[in-house]
Amino acid sequence: MNGDDLKIYSDHALRGGATSVKQIHPSSVVTAPWVRLKCQFGCGGYNYGYCCPPHTPTAEETRRVLDCYNRALLFHIETLWSKDRGKHLKKFRQMLIDLEGDMFKDGYYKAFVFLAGPCNLCKECGKVTGTFCSHGDRARPSMESCGIDVFQTARNNGCHIETLREETEPRNTFCLMLVD
Repeated sequence: MNGDDLKIYSDHALRGGATSVKQIHPSSVVTAPWVRLKCQFGCGGYNYGYCCPPHTPTAEETRRVLDCYNRALLFHIETLWSKDRGKHLKKFRQMLIDLEGDMFKDGYYKAFVFLAGPCNLCKECGKVTGTFCSHGDRARPSMESCGIDVFQTARNNGCHIETLREETEPRNTFCLMLVD
């Protein structure tokens, strides 16, 4: 698995705020049906937006998608607690969406990014009002909303991740770019 051709994108993400970027094989990404239960019974966003379950692929559908790829980039960003943490993560997610577009234009026509957490492009999702997504070109689901076990996937690829006991602890966030 030669990743020299992906170094430019990894470097771009590092300049854009990533703590680390690893080229991984999609077979190391773990999917499981239980992950969406955490969305359904633990997140107020369930069925609230188009990028949240039940409007996202199931773990089984995501596994079939992952199996169509030979390479992926796993992006890690560690953020310290601050009132600006949300803004920082939003900017990072937008950079990854732009990076997906750049990769497409450079010939990686299958490039697709899974983000982290609920979509925050609009103050209120069109799903709530019964209208179409206003940002369908930029809206992307999170890894967890598609049944990806982010903790085990990160650990499978040598990344440290733990649950937080307090909001003030450093947060490790992961996003996944499918490449080829």
